[in-house]
Amino acid sequence: MARDVHYIPASELADLYCRKLLSPVDATKAALDRIAQVNPRLNAFVLVDEEGALAQARAAEARWQRGESRGRLDGVPITLKDQCVTRGWPTRRGSLLSAADQMAPADGPVSARLRDHGAVFLGKTTTPENGWKGLTDSPLTGITRNPWNIELHAGGSSGGAASALAAGIGALAVGSDGGGSIRIPASFTGVVGLKATHGRVPMYPFNANSHLIHFGPMARSVADVALMLGAMAEPDSRDWTALPHDRRDWQTGLDHGVQGLRIAYSPTLGFARVDPEIRAALDGAARRFADLGAIVEGVDPPLDGVRDVFAILWAGGVARGLHGLDDEQRALMDPDLVAFAAYGESIGLMDYLAAQIERARIASDMNRFFELFDLLLTPATPIAAFPCEQQLADPANERWWFDWAPFSYPFNISHQPAIVIPCGLTRDNRPIGLQLAAARMREDLVLRAAATFEQTRPVLMRPPIS
Repeated sequence: MARDVHYIPASELADLYCRKLLSPVDATKAALDRIAQVNPRLNAFVLVDEEGALAQARAAEARWQRGESRGRLDGVPITLKDQCVTRGWPTRRGSLLSAADQMAPADGPVSARLRDHGAVFLGKTTTPENGWKGLTDSPLTGITRNPWNIELHAGGSSGGAASALAAGIGALAVGSDGGGSIRIPASFTGVVGLKATHGRVPMYPFNANSHLIHFGPMARSVADVALMLGAMAEPDSRDWTALPHDRRDWQTGLDHGVQGLRIAYSPTLGFARVDPEIRAALDGAARRFADLGAIVEGVDPPLDGVRDVFAILWAGGVARGLHGLDDEQRALMDPDLVAFAAYGESIGLMDYLAAQIERARIASDMNRFFELFDLLLTPATPIAAFPCEQQLADPANERWWFDWAPFSYPFNISHQPAIVIPCGLTRDNRPIGLQLAAARMREDLVLRAAATFEQTRPVLMRPPIS
């Protein structure tokens, strides 16, 4: 076919398979060819399983030919972040301390559900060590780069997933998000990423920060994210925090528009410094939502103290993850991760418990906020992607990565759904993202509003890498 096979949306692939205009083997070979073509410059993969992917694709092709497909994900090429436990593959988590020969004997919940639906697993994408920060570089894999400009970061911690997606590798990607790790790289690379309500997508195994972390779908369109969510959100008894199974088709209602929806627009959350280009793009987005019939009001949500609460909770969990490691092991790790763990170790028990109480207050206040508004519109990040040699966007005014990513972690604190979608480009062609958040359980609203905005987007979000 004339179009680039590797950029065909997941939501279209099933129709093409059914009509025998394309096969899962063709789509998988196109994805693997694309990996060979661009990944040497992007460094988005820690593992590529060509043999396994082609075997899965052939099995999916046979099912489609027999009229026994497993649904709309059957034969769709996807990638999985290297924190997603997957049968027969190691889980390295960006760390030299994780052995390459430790093959998982069974799938974690997300891999199991996607495998049940017939998705084709291309490989595992890169993450910073233990997924601790909003950039993707690690002692194990080095720097993952942005397909819009390989001198720039792809964001993190699902940076490999986002970089691959933006470059046309796989139709879908699994990411995880503990403080913005799906949404930051989605913003930096011009793709779509959803952090659903905590518990919507089952998790296992757990760690000390599981109360903040969500697995979630990433794609190049809102419809594809909604399609993927339906599979990922099926229950798994290993996750004791999982929500009751919502059997709805999350693609239903994407075309219902935003007429009459109450949208709070907060370009700074009341405390963030935002690049003028980002602010101008978001101001334009707010006007666009108003033109589409939404009731848009400028108002900041009640998030006093959220930065310090997140810092304490995240650092405490990170410190627990490094607990018991000796100096020789820590010398092999990301030095900033080791420093952040040291900060976590310095936090007293009473201060940690006080942060938990403050977290509950913030989450309660946000629940009440969303009784007044259907949606909250913010920038995805206050800056666009910045150079790979930097760990901070503004070192004079920032201490940790979340100081340049203030729009993400509040919704990990509150467990509320938030989606990031492209909003245009800066003058030097770096993607700008916007974020939409809603009350717990209201993924339908963020998906619907995002899909509505997506239809008006004036920029084709395809990076120049070839």
